Amino acid sequence: MINNGPRPVAPATRERVKAIIEELGYRPDSMAQAMARRRSNLIGMVLPDARQPFFAELAHAVEQVASEHGKLVLIGNSDYRDAREDHYVREFLGMRVDGLILISQMPSSRVAAEVAADDTTRVVLLHHRSDVADNPAVVTDDSGGARLAVRHLLDHGHAAVVCLGRPVGVLGAGDPVAGRVAGWLDAMAEAGVPTDGLLVDAPFKRTETFGVALELLSRPDRPTAVFCATDDQAIGVLRAARELGLRVPEDLAVAAFDDIKQSAFADPPLTTVRADRDAMARAAVSLALGLEPPAGPGGALRRFPAELVIRRSCGCNPAGS
Repeated sequence: MINNGPRPVAPATRERVKAIIEELGYRPDSMAQAMARRRSNLIGMVLPDARQPFFAELAHAVEQVASEHGKLVLIGNSDYRDAREDHYVREFLGMRVDGLILISQMPSSRVAAEVAADDTTRVVLLHHRSDVADNPAVVTDDSGGARLAVRHLLDHGHAAVVCLGRPVGVLGAGDPVAGRVAGWLDAMAEAGVPTDGLLVDAPFKRTETFGVALELLSRPDRPTAVFCATDDQAIGVLRAARELGLRVPEDLAVAAFDDIKQSAFADPPLTTVRADRDAMARAAVSLALGLEPPAGPGGALRRFPAELVIRRSCGCNPAGS
C-alpha cells in the first residue's frame, strides 16, 4: 500500500494505515526500495573542488535539472587527486547510482578501467573530455571563446596580450584550459603577434594567482592587457593591480573565461566568456539518465558555443555594467 501497489486497498484501510504511519514517524527504507527496483534515484557527481565558484555553480545547475526528474545528486570532491577521484567513482558505481557525471582534470587509467568495467551505469564527462575514457562528453567551445576574448583585447589597440594559463603540453588535449590557451595562440597568430614569453603559468585559485600577478605586474615591461583562462585567476589579477596602484582598464585591460556570478560584481566588472552551464547540465543529466542516446558511438561530444560578455575591465563602457 505504501508503494501504491500491486493490489488495491480500500480507502478506509489506506487512511487508517496512513494515520498509524504518521503517528509512528515511519520512513520507508530508500536503500531497500532501490535494491528492489534496481534503481537508486541518485546521480553521482565527482568534481575537483566545490569551493571554486565555477564548479559550485555547475554542480547547482546539475542538481536543479536532476530534481526535475526526481533524482538526488551525491557530490564528491576529488581535490584534483587521482586516488580520491578513483574512490568516489568506485563508491558511486557500487551504490548503483542511476548515472554518474564526472568532472575530471584527467581521469586516471584506474578510473577509466573502473568506468569501462561497469556496463550498467551511464557515465558522462562534463566540462572536460578525456583521452583515456571513452564516454559521452559535454563541453564548451573553449578555444572559440578564448579567441573572441583575445581578439577583443587586441581590437582595443594593445600591442600584445599576456595569457595566464598553463604551459602547452602540460595539460591533456581535452582540458578546458588547454583549449583556452590554444584559442589565445590562434588569436595572436591571426593578428601577427609573437607569443614568446607571453604565456604565464598561473594557478587556478585567485589567492595563488594574486602572487603570480604581483610579480608579473611589477616588471618594468609589464603587460597592458591580460587574458586569464578562468575568472578566479582574473579576480586575483584585479586584486594585484589594485595593490600596485594600477588602474583597470586604463593601465591594464583584463578579460577572462567562465562568467561566474562574482564577475559582474568585480571592481571593475569583468569582461569574460560565458559558458551555457544550464544547457550543459541539462545535456549531462539527460545522457546520464539515458533520456536521450549519445549522438554517436562511444565518446560522443556535445560542444556548446561560448559567448563574450563585455563589461568594463577590457576598456569598454557598456550600459548597465
